[in-house]
Amino acid sequence: MRITRSVALAACLAATAAIFTATLPTSAAVPDQTSVGAQPVAGSSNVTIEGNRIVLGDAAAAIGASQIKQRSGLAELAPVRFAESTSAVVVGYKSAAPDGSSTEVDVRSWNGNRWSEWTAASSGTPTALPAAGDQVQVRIIVLAPPTGAKPWVSDVTVAPTDKVTTPRMSIQAAPLKSHVFATREGLVGGTTANGHVIVSRDHFVALPSRRGLSGSRSGTYSVKVCTASRCAFEPVWDVGPWNTKDDYWNPSATREMWKDLPQGKPEAQAAYQDGYNGKKDQFGRTVANPAGIDLADGVFWDALKLADNSWVDVTYLWTGDGGRGTVSISSGYLNVRNAPNSTGAVVGMAGKSAQVTVECQTTGESVTGSQGTSNVWLRVNAGMYVAKAWISAGTFGTC
Repeated sequence: MRITRSVALAACLAATAAIFTATLPTSAAVPDQTSVGAQPVAGSSNVTIEGNRIVLGDAAAAIGASQIKQRSGLAELAPVRFAESTSAVVVGYKSAAPDGSSTEVDVRSWNGNRWSEWTAASSGTPTALPAAGDQVQVRIIVLAPPTGAKPWVSDVTVAPTDKVTTPRMSIQAAPLKSHVFATREGLVGGTTANGHVIVSRDHFVALPSRRGLSGSRSGTYSVKVCTASRCAFEPVWDVGPWNTKDDYWNPSATREMWKDLPQGKPEAQAAYQDGYNGKKDQFGRTVANPAGIDLADGVFWDALKLADNSWVDVTYLWTGDGGRGTVSISSGYLNVRNAPNSTGAVVGMAGKSAQVTVECQTTGESVTGSQGTSNVWLRVNAGMYVAKAWISAGTFGTC
């Protein structure tokens, strides 16, 4: 079992920001309506706190997978818990977006074992949750041109409601899998949409919507990307290619844009192949390839052994149920092997913090890792195994 030791770089919050590392930060029971403190938790980047305002930080503009140069900040706020489960909430807030900047406030729910996808919430308007839950979390996104404006959001509140005016996003029995065109992101030294600074041979992917964007150092939203013979399990840490509001993995009714396209088909693919939207992306640029996912260099070259942009099969793991585990390593990647031992051929990789699918477990070589010493190996795809010693996960049925 080999793990690389790359230097992990990430943007830091202002000193006033509270940092927690649990997958689900502790949240005390609250009344039916509560203020959400302006204290970003782990997963936040490039924001500052000014009183009860969350303001875009001072990091320089960066070009990410969307190839749009801008300054961006992201703040995930501490979750709140209601006395009872709710299937919809009303989020309230104040905001300012001067000089071409923008703000977005999103909400998600905890269903007992995982977070739902992020859903945009308009202030004072009921927002349907994908699944009922007694805990919700709010996320703030602030975006601005390379110089000038500093957008902000303040006075965030959230309350349960039984009035729903927005379509409810669905959770499928099995995660969506689609065949899409993959391109290499590169951009070493650049900053992703969640504040991660890209290093050489990095391990993450970009998808063209923030609905499935994980916070920095998190793999809440992860994908399985496969060729005919290899698979990679990677966290979603950037937004792109081409579009930033194309959650093509969702059903048409709940898609952010391009609601007339079939589920699983990226807008860029439709524009390139079919002349959709006048062959343009959402920013009016002529689409030069049908890409629906960008792969960091380590995923592209090392995990999948790609020599050029290529069609791949992508499974969006948060869109359905099934066995899951989390890669628990401090940096780099975990090798995926074709047998439950460290001499098995490497047939893929799993990046730091990524979720992996678990089909079953079997016994094999004893390995010592972050989760202790164990001879249990997890089958994450047909003929592909990882040592449970490096995976935070429960117990699964025998292969």
